[in-house]
Amino acid sequence: MTTFVDRVELHVAAGNGGHGCASVHREKFKPLGGPDGGNGGRGGDVILTVDQSVTTLLEYHHSPHRKATNGKPGEGGNRAGKDGQDLVLAVPDGTVVLDKRGNVLADLVGHGTTYVAAEGGRGGLGNAALASARRKAPGFALLGEPGDLQDIVLELKTVADVALVGYPSAGKSSLISVLSAAKPKIADYPFTTLVPNLGVVTAGSTVYTIADVPGLIPGASQGRGLGLEFLRHVERCSVLVHVLDTATLESDRDPVSDLDAIEEELKEYGGLGDRPRVVVLNKIDIPDGKDLAGMIRPDLEERGYRVFEVSAVARTGLKELSFALADIVAKARAAKPKEEATRIVIRPKAVDDAGFTVTYDEHEDVYRVRGEKPERWVRQTDFNNDEAVGYLADRLNRLGVEDELMKAGARAGDGVAIGPEENAVVFDWEPSMVAGAEMLGRRGEDHRMEAPRPAAQRRRDRQAERDEAQREFDEFNPF
Repeated sequence: MTTFVDRVELHVAAGNGGHGCASVHREKFKPLGGPDGGNGGRGGDVILTVDQSVTTLLEYHHSPHRKATNGKPGEGGNRAGKDGQDLVLAVPDGTVVLDKRGNVLADLVGHGTTYVAAEGGRGGLGNAALASARRKAPGFALLGEPGDLQDIVLELKTVADVALVGYPSAGKSSLISVLSAAKPKIADYPFTTLVPNLGVVTAGSTVYTIADVPGLIPGASQGRGLGLEFLRHVERCSVLVHVLDTATLESDRDPVSDLDAIEEELKEYGGLGDRPRVVVLNKIDIPDGKDLAGMIRPDLEERGYRVFEVSAVARTGLKELSFALADIVAKARAAKPKEEATRIVIRPKAVDDAGFTVTYDEHEDVYRVRGEKPERWVRQTDFNNDEAVGYLADRLNRLGVEDELMKAGARAGDGVAIGPEENAVVFDWEPSMVAGAEMLGRRGEDHRMEAPRPAAQRRRDRQAERDEAQREFDEFNPF
């Protein structure tokens, strides 16, 4: 049964915002109590946070769909809806968040580091908040916005100072078991280690972590064996330790060729060329292993490697190795730049930035409006309420959408689409529409919505022509 997972695809959904409430205060002998509809609550966020007690992504492998709670709708009597509860997902230290295309969204390192994977929707305003001197008793409220829907990929990259790499059965698991308190599985067959093992080593005043990565073989960077799946776990290390088997029973292998093969795979994987290397000649408790280690050590030292002869079974040479690794780790930590406090970056918008764009779509014969504010306002509008639609027209007019449509060549009755192509709201543009409460009728009504829609009729006529042409074609081409 799988107990370690280091890559999952997660589907997260933030909570929807609660709808605003359209209500009028009612009290005996006070027929004109005024609007008292409360605002809707905000939807909950989906937040990823680093927790040191979590070491695997197994929980999200079994339950990949996560959703935060929705905000509650507002109520009469100026009672605001309750905000949705944030959904906090604990992830291991070293988790990388990517989108479906592989772009890095966040690199979560350090206990308590957080990332908002999906933002909750805003709550809609109630009619009490929409009241003004010109619109004293709005007969509508704004809808809550839907929360974000995100498909993300979580990849775990082990946060360790030292990484042990080498062929299967080279003795990496035995070495980490005697250097630290880690208890990995140890057996006399290849690929005993199927998941990275992490141990803590104390050498004098230096405490560092050491990772045992599953065995590598030629072609690991291309997906052979377990290498490609776990090579990411050595990316964050400060030093690479080559564990070489000096007592291998395979006639076509020797420690030097093993070292060259692993180095080639690390080169193919990329990004590890600047890490210092240490070579450990393991299993010198075996006579043949001791002799072979003495023969190849000068050659390895000529290449610039620091070489240590050890025996994990006999526990010889471990102290020198441990303190040497501690010295390298301490120097690497000292060379790292000091962490600075996060600066608050303010990026003001350009003076001429209207916040939206207007383009003409020849294929659909509509003028398409794209922008954060117009699209958000459309999502908040209840199109079953004429007064709410009129309020949307007023907001768009004040934003300058009408002026930009005129500059783009739009005429009265032309179709205007707000939003992306797959989910746009299309309406007929009337440049003569005047904003103001004097145009309103009874609560919930707007006389401007009663005007004819020539653009909609033109679209219906074009569709009818297409249907007629298709029908005639089918009649003359029965096959």
